[in-house]
Amino acid sequence: MTLFIAGLFGRSGWIDLPPALEILQSPWVIGVTGILLIVEFLADKVPGIDSAWDAIQTFIRVPAGAVLGAAALGEMGTEWSTIAALLGGTFAAGAHMTKAGSRALINTSPEPFSNWAASFSEEVAVMGGLWAAFFYPWVLFGFLAVFFLVALWLLPKLWRGLQWLFRKLST
Repeated sequence: MTLFIAGLFGRSGWIDLPPALEILQSPWVIGVTGILLIVEFLADKVPGIDSAWDAIQTFIRVPAGAVLGAAALGEMGTEWSTIAALLGGTFAAGAHMTKAGSRALINTSPEPFSNWAASFSEEVAVMGGLWAAFFYPWVLFGFLAVFFLVALWLLPKLWRGLQWLFRKLST
């Protein structure tokens, strides 16, 4: 969703993307990210399918975060580009693991409403984060700092929950 909206807003002239991220304005990139957005929107609403989609996205989201981080600061030199790639990949991995882990645990609930609520909450959070990034970047940095701390606190709990789930499924 993030890449699609950033590309669409950049192409329509609503925001100015940095030169290194202008590739997001390409009709091809907007088209591919739009298709992925539709697939994600639908897959996220179905328990089980959302976890399979998250497994596939492991190989897309984390490298994309690193590449976009590097591209965003690429003009500042190799050192800054490398730091940005590491931070972008780390934040993408943390966000992805938190999402995928929490969704796997939510899928153990017999009713579908928790899955739908989690999915819509994620979509609202992404749109709010984009709004903050475009208009109030310092608010976004604060949000990211809080998210990072919550993820650090939550990831060990999610890991224990997933271990419990796998033990339960294997017996």
